Amino acid sequence: MREVEIIEPTPFQAKVMAVPEMVDLFLGGGRGGGKSHNISLLILRHLELYREKARVLFVRKSYKGLADFELVLRGIFSQAYGTRASYNSQEHVWRLPYGYVELAQIDGPKDYDKVQGRSFTLIVVDELTQWADPFVIDMLRSNLRGPQGIPLRTIYAANPGNVGHQWVASRYVLPSKQWAPFQLEQGGWCVQANSTFRDNPHLDHEDYMRQLRAACAGDEDLLRAWTDGDWSVARGAFFAGCLDPVRCKTQPWPEIPKSWETWLSHDFGTSSPSATYLMARSPGANGPDGEWYPRGSVIVVDELATNRPNKLTEGLGWTVPRLAEAIIKMCERWGVEPEGCADDACFAKARGYTAATIADEFSQAGVWFEPAGKGSRRTGWERMRTMLSRTGTPDAPGLYISTLCTYAWATLPVLARDQRDIEDLDSDGPDHAADAIRYGVIYDRPRWTQRGF
Repeated sequence: MREVEIIEPTPFQAKVMAVPEMVDLFLGGGRGGGKSHNISLLILRHLELYREKARVLFVRKSYKGLADFELVLRGIFSQAYGTRASYNSQEHVWRLPYGYVELAQIDGPKDYDKVQGRSFTLIVVDELTQWADPFVIDMLRSNLRGPQGIPLRTIYAANPGNVGHQWVASRYVLPSKQWAPFQLEQGGWCVQANSTFRDNPHLDHEDYMRQLRAACAGDEDLLRAWTDGDWSVARGAFFAGCLDPVRCKTQPWPEIPKSWETWLSHDFGTSSPSATYLMARSPGANGPDGEWYPRGSVIVVDELATNRPNKLTEGLGWTVPRLAEAIIKMCERWGVEPEGCADDACFAKARGYTAATIADEFSQAGVWFEPAGKGSRRTGWERMRTMLSRTGTPDAPGLYISTLCTYAWATLPVLARDQRDIEDLDSDGPDHAADAIRYGVIYDRPRWTQRGF
């Protein structure tokens, strides 16, 4: 007879296991808190309690993530079932004495076809912030169904940061304190349980702290997010350290002084939001708010963003004529001309060499755009970050953003770095405001416009 191994959870994991099974779980916090092992224990308990009726789905955005968790399950199932547990790497399915466990890679809506119409009694979504929006996550809830008497549950796990930081924090972190059940807008109840590496007795805490500090490369906000699980710092987001609301925010202006140069900056989108900003450059003077703006400072005065309410990555589907009409109205309110710069895609002849470009359609509707200018994304981001960091100094040009720009302030603070290039931001996130403002910052306005000399 095979000797039974005792699998002991850590004190934190035991507290998580004590949450009633009819309540969803959000496992947050910092890195190294043992979330993956905690999930494997929850899966194992579900299998043991419900046997043949248990159907478990584990979801990650990447195949690499699936492979990592496969190793975690391999360890726990080996302890529990020995040679009676095997993994089919082609189907990503565990063969067990009873129950069913499947690992699925779901990047976006197209990948959802892999599980559409199928039923699971427990669904686990790991690294939740890797999804820029909750669309696929919400679709997965329709797969949660099973025989009467089995509590159906979804477990989510995430660290602060990445492209989905904002929607995850607003849905699972901000509504309640840790361990206090709260009701989800999508239905049902949830408990958030946050852990850090200090809750993991299997780690050398001093050594792990050194590793985290080295990986953060001096970014204290990032270090605080990884070590303390602080969701308020957005994992040391791309603009962390330079975008300070106290310094960079301006109150709404009643008007733009006549001596200040103005222009529009536009990032086009239909299914995704478009973002248009009215920008002004200081000649070295006080603004209408009485504040001093050094010569060359750029103030983002107003905004037109076409995102759906509470959906930062979904556009309203506005056509160019409708967008142009709204842009012209914004310019009329400020008494400025509807002209400026836009992203290069607006000037591409994607619909044929003789077909009108998006920029042509705008000009026909009364809005004149030029290409923003040459230079790499990294160069533009560096210029933008430099100006943000100088904001508030009396003798250097800064970048100021009005509180009227609600979409910009909702997205800029939480945009994540590209994991493959830390000098760039992750374009999977809601980067439309950031792109539009970047175009406006690098725009070198010529002496003539598209309307003539």
